[in-house]
Amino acid sequence: MALTIAFLRAVNVAGRKLVAMAELKAMLAELGFAEARTLLSSGNVVFDAWGQTGAALEAKLEAAAETRFGLATDWHVRTAAEWAAAVAANPFPAFAERDPSHLVIAPAKSEPAADAVAALQASVVGREEIRAVGRQLYITYPDSISDSKLTLAVIERRLGVRATGRNWNTALKLAGMVAT
Repeated sequence: MALTIAFLRAVNVAGRKLVAMAELKAMLAELGFAEARTLLSSGNVVFDAWGQTGAALEAKLEAAAETRFGLATDWHVRTAAEWAAAVAANPFPAFAERDPSHLVIAPAKSEPAADAVAALQASVVGREEIRAVGRQLYITYPDSISDSKLTLAVIERRLGVRATGRNWNTALKLAGMVAT
């Protein structure tokens, strides 16, 4: 079985872009994917993608969600191996131990340019820190995520990449779901 994790961007947040997880699993089954399981109601789904990966799989899932739900949103997919590597690459392990709900990992559509990451890091005025490792962004929010000026919209605009964030607790639960 080749388990894949899909992260939907900004679904079931503040009453917008509502998607029932049972319907999401049904859509994946109709597309021929097996073993679909969801975590929480925020658009995290694990399934057997039968070897399909990357941008082609993301485009297929985005088109299917738009057709079935009228939902135009990004899908970010990672294989089990890619997600295990992303978890292992966390540049903030001490922070993850101390405050996992305030550490965010954000799978991005593409790897941001190093100079854009450096410029963003230099512009941060709060205590937040951000690092990029491949197609993942790692952001610490030691004070408050909701009050931070380092929002996903700011990060995306400054880096020129689309992403979606999950806290470290969710990241670890998903890693456990795809561990072999």
